[in-house]
Amino acid sequence: MHLNSWDEWSPLREVIVGSARNYLSHERELSFDLFFHDNIVNDNEFRTEWYYPRLAVRDDTTPRAVPIKQRYVDELNEDLDGIAGALRSLSVTVLRPMDVHESTTRVSTPAWSAPVVPPLNVRDNTLIVGDEIIETPPMIRSRYFETQLLKPVFQEYFRRGARWTVMPRPFMTDASFDLSYVRDASAGGPTEVIEAPEPSPYDVGHEMMFDAAQCLRLGRDIVANVSTANHALACDWLERHLEGRVRIHRVHRLSDSHIDSMVLALRPGTLLVRSPAVLELLPEALRKWDIIVPPVPQNDNFPRYADDDLVLTSRFIDLNVLSVDPDTVLVNEACPELIRELEAHKFTVVPVRHRHRRLFGGGFHCFTLDTVRDGGPENYLD
Repeated sequence: MHLNSWDEWSPLREVIVGSARNYLSHERELSFDLFFHDNIVNDNEFRTEWYYPRLAVRDDTTPRAVPIKQRYVDELNEDLDGIAGALRSLSVTVLRPMDVHESTTRVSTPAWSAPVVPPLNVRDNTLIVGDEIIETPPMIRSRYFETQLLKPVFQEYFRRGARWTVMPRPFMTDASFDLSYVRDASAGGPTEVIEAPEPSPYDVGHEMMFDAAQCLRLGRDIVANVSTANHALACDWLERHLEGRVRIHRVHRLSDSHIDSMVLALRPGTLLVRSPAVLELLPEALRKWDIIVPPVPQNDNFPRYADDDLVLTSRFIDLNVLSVDPDTVLVNEACPELIRELEAHKFTVVPVRHRHRRLFGGGFHCFTLDTVRDGGPENYLD
């Protein structure tokens, strides 16, 4: 099929499901902790502050690796295969990225070195707008080359006529990052002063850094979350690039970065939101839509982890559902409260197992990239 994806709910025909093969560890360094800082601070009882290592080479191997137990990776891959199987059973064509080869452990740029992260949360670094693939500038160093692992899929869509664009790639030195969100909004604080980030010969100031999962696609409109100068620069680029095709509506600090565990459009006129307060930050036209606010997730919905397991998401991660069509939604089977709430609103719920979403930073929406849906550039906001 030809690439065509404008919204989050119209009938799904083709989708990419991520892979976690050879996922070994999380590496604690500046970009990682800036991205996950809200959850590292608030959702790890044994850690009161986040960690900030310099990029300078030191004798104590600066970045700190947090190993991931192999059992969790094996179970995650089982669950990913289950997600793919559930989608196939709904007549959706499932595509998979290349796996990270076991011999590839790190990548380097002129400014830094980082481990390779598998293409698990494939939503994050690619924005599909109609017939165009837009690779977005990564926010975490270890994910810098992640979209290369989707290249066979992208090349096939390109061969069929899709447009394919790569946004400007950042150097990602310490000076590239706008730290204002952390200074203003963080409940915790760094263990090392960050007023003067480590200088680099490649410093160019704040750069575009922005994930596609900061966007809510609504036909000819995109709602984009902006919390930093990095996000704002990327939105400037998107507005100019998509001018005349798509309207960008900025919302400010709806979350630290991604919004797909804060608000999702399940069908025209219906939003799934974390709380009614979310509406106050959305464009006025969306405030008129019906909202579904599920009960607060219970702790017994989640596995219990040891103190050395790093939790990366809040308990609201399971709001990260995937719509297969305007009436059908994939939901984590471990969330009976959410399932009952959606069924009460006349949705058909397809329960699917997903155990370790808090350790790997993603739910069903994060783990998938819808490439073909039936919908078009409709106007849902006027």
